[in-house]
Amino acid sequence: MVQINFYDEITEEMNEEELALAQKVIEHILLKEGCPFDAEVNLTMTNDEGIWEVNREFREIDRPTDVLSFPNCEFDIPGEFSAFRDKAVYFDCFNPENGYLFLGDIMISRDKMLAQAEEYGHGVTREFAFLIAHSVLHLIGYDHMEEEEAKCMEEKQNIYLNELGITR
Repeated sequence: MVQINFYDEITEEMNEEELALAQKVIEHILLKEGCPFDAEVNLTMTNDEGIWEVNREFREIDRPTDVLSFPNCEFDIPGEFSAFRDKAVYFDCFNPENGYLFLGDIMISRDKMLAQAEEYGHGVTREFAFLIAHSVLHLIGYDHMEEEEAKCMEEKQNIYLNELGITR
């Protein structure tokens, strides 16, 4: 099970369709990656201005971006959850209120999401699902700083979205 704490800084309302799609994508990825825990993720929808501010503050990059991921846990090996079985050592990775593995925070710019969906010629649903998949992989230790890492991450994103029938 995945609990998503959904925040929308623009409308201040929960978008049930986005929440359901995020749930579907996150649960699928965690299942395929072999996560043995119930998990929790914070998801914030914002605009270019909101994500620009966070990007500047936390990454010292002075421009808006499409998505930011803030992992709560450090993975020695991407997608390898076995170390977290020792909850006494990794207690700070678990929410003490519900016992779920707290993976971290995802922030998406709705402005960028809509623009990229148009730019790439696919629907908003596909773009949103891609941003969620990309972020979740970051939350579980994957990165794309090196060419091999980028290739692995891109392959996983495409495989998981295709398995869900979310294609370009």
